Amino acid sequence: MSNALRIVCKATQLILLSIEKLRESKPHESKERAMEAEGRCYGHGNTFQSVEYCNRKGRQEQTVVSDLDGTLLRSSNALPYYMLVAFEASGILRFTLLLEIDIVARAVLPKFYLADIHPHTWRAFSSFKCRCLLTATPRLFVEPFAREYLCADLVLGTELEFTKLGRATGFVKSPGVLVGTNKEKVLHRQFGDKKPDVGLGDRPSDQPFMQRCKEGYLVRKQPNIRALDQSELPKQIVFHDGRLVRRPTPGWALIILLWLPIGLLLGLLRMSAGLLPFRYAYYVISFLGVRVVVRGEQPFIEKASNSDRGFEIVDERNRGFRKQGVLFVCNHRTLLDPIFVSLALRQNVTAVTYSLSRISASISPIRTVALTRDKEMDRTKIRALLEEGNLVICPEGTTCREPFILRFSALFAEISEHIVPVAINTHLQMFHATTARGWKGMDSLYFFMNPRPLYEITFLGELPNQFCCSIGRTPIEVANNVQRMIAGAVGFHCTPFTRRDKYMALAGNNGIVSSENSNKTR
Repeated sequence: MSNALRIVCKATQLILLSIEKLRESKPHESKERAMEAEGRCYGHGNTFQSVEYCNRKGRQEQTVVSDLDGTLLRSSNALPYYMLVAFEASGILRFTLLLEIDIVARAVLPKFYLADIHPHTWRAFSSFKCRCLLTATPRLFVEPFAREYLCADLVLGTELEFTKLGRATGFVKSPGVLVGTNKEKVLHRQFGDKKPDVGLGDRPSDQPFMQRCKEGYLVRKQPNIRALDQSELPKQIVFHDGRLVRRPTPGWALIILLWLPIGLLLGLLRMSAGLLPFRYAYYVISFLGVRVVVRGEQPFIEKASNSDRGFEIVDERNRGFRKQGVLFVCNHRTLLDPIFVSLALRQNVTAVTYSLSRISASISPIRTVALTRDKEMDRTKIRALLEEGNLVICPEGTTCREPFILRFSALFAEISEHIVPVAINTHLQMFHATTARGWKGMDSLYFFMNPRPLYEITFLGELPNQFCCSIGRTPIEVANNVQRMIAGAVGFHCTPFTRRDKYMALAGNNGIVSSENSNKTR
């Protein structure tokens, strides 16, 4: 055991050292790149000013054409995005399906594209009325992101070739990959003799299409420039899918591949700690590298020795008895939320859930009870469970990775007067522990495969009676108030979005499947 731990620690040190080396390394600039960085002569005697000098005033009726990699995005390397598509499409066979590529382009890629927006290019690009993106990247990869988040009116990219059955052949349509003169040809085909007002590029191969524009501006190479703050974009991303936390640059992809066998063994070991009693499991998983931070006052409520008296409040400052257990109301980050609430309380707390895969339910160290989405049946079931003990519920009905909280179902407010809001946040380094399209039975393993996963649990205290339904507040008012309390505790934003909105955006369905396919239930 000690030898295995030393190996894991040594491997982690090597990985962290590799990360630092990658950060410190600087690519060698050729003479041509140095000229580009200075915005000087750019071939054939043409000089393009830096994009910072593009006048953004009076552009409301004009057209801009911009390259993507190295221009609208800081990185000029498109390889990580191809790797994302290949990884998230789950293998070569599914990668060949147009449907799968389209879903990955809509659900996965926008998050990584948005994290790499070049600030100077965006400020120039966004000042134009008509926005056109011209890129060598396959149009299918880029178009959902460009239209939804950059408000692009037109996306011109490399066109992939597909069979009649919708399978990618591995070839591209004429005129081929859009680089060099191919970009100019496609632009001429689209606009004819009418020249776009401004062209934005970052390399010599962009020169042909920039010459077709009335003005051309060069995006200089600035390795240390910070990405655009997403608050400056017309729309922020709320939902996204995919397992990878970071963009798989070649160096980071190598680190992930080296970590996988270690992470798999460590993840299984951490999961097995859940078989221990919670008073021991907390310390064991902490020893294995899972960080658990608990804040706030925890309610000390347990079943009374005399069952007729219900539940005893054992806090010295507030002794007494009540007929029901406590209802812990949490925001939903991963399916492990109820388990970590139990760990924080050092007691086994029952969890109610709208859906859970058979595998996740079978390996759960706490009792899980499925709700039916029938309001009357669920109300009766939750009341009965509260008479048996304390309960955890996530009213969002689904997880949300970003710093947003989805709309709360008001059902919990109708049932209990003993409500304790619990704010939850997680921090992961490599793998996301949720999925809308994939197999949810792997969620727990992916969480524990992260080198140093962190769970933050903040108990916000029992809701005062004046904020419950007992004094005339409506269930919706109570639910909205609890949502705001939790959002304020973790610095998140409240949204009106629901489970249905999430799955329509990421998977094209409402997230509900038949019981026969419960292993894939969202």
